[in-house]
Amino acid sequence: MRIGVLALQGAFREHSQVLASLDADPVPVRRTGDLCRIDGIVIPGGESTTIRLLMEEYGLTSELRGRIAEGMPVMGTCAGMIVLAYRVNHEPAAGLGALAIDVRRNAFGRQVDSFEVDLAVPVLGDEPFRAVFIRAPLVESVEDGVKVLARLTDGTVVAVQQGTALGLAFHPELTGDDRFHRYFLSLVGAGEPIASTSG
Repeated sequence: MRIGVLALQGAFREHSQVLASLDADPVPVRRTGDLCRIDGIVIPGGESTTIRLLMEEYGLTSELRGRIAEGMPVMGTCAGMIVLAYRVNHEPAAGLGALAIDVRRNAFGRQVDSFEVDLAVPVLGDEPFRAVFIRAPLVESVEDGVKVLARLTDGTVVAVQQGTALGLAFHPELTGDDRFHRYFLSLVGAGEPIASTSG
């Protein structure tokens, strides 16, 4: 299973390492030609404006939007979730439009306000998932067809799924728990039973 990792900016190496550990074949995506070789793609955390600008500069935006619309699974983490959202800060977003959500950028503050928290994520099993939030966004609203996968204790939505598109406000690649990557691979068609592993 060949999984693209958008390698323009951000934490793409860490995602590639997790995918490789799960016997997937991570493929760095920097040009449109890289897209024909993949079965799914991860949009990593980083700086969402920079990622969107570089995607446009390298001609990736329309190609990726088309592949995702055709059903190619995608997982966006932190800034990657912003790139997938329909709207950002209540304004239409010039991204990939894969998730019918409205997100707020840097919702929890600056880098010094980073935090970790245990999340209940039923699709991953009974054991909580330790989530790392770094200059993270949050989901302010979801439209019909979007499934909420996880919330903070105050009800704030931090993980969603729409079809084969996942959006996570946190960084699953920075923990020892590979269950979200396994779940994503199961959407692509190469996953193992999720409940069988945890961090």
